[in-house]
Amino acid sequence: MKNKQDENFRKSLQQAMPPLQRELQRDLWPQMLRRLEQRAPSVPWFDWALAVLLVLGLLLSPNAIPVLLYHL
Repeated sequence: MKNKQDENFRKSLQQAMPPLQRELQRDLWPQMLRRLEQRAPSVPWFDWALAVLLVLGLLLSPNAIPVLLYHL
């Protein structure tokens, strides 16, 4: 009885999940290079705004520098 259940379970699994292909169909490196060339890294405006606010805050209150360094 146990062997029959195991066999049914094995067949169900084989039907539900086909065998995986171990080898890639093509080389992915050229595609990765194209994607890297397409996207130029750009910094959003709010990152610049946060950097400016940080510099202004440190210039206006230099006592905050040790606090900032402590939290880093």
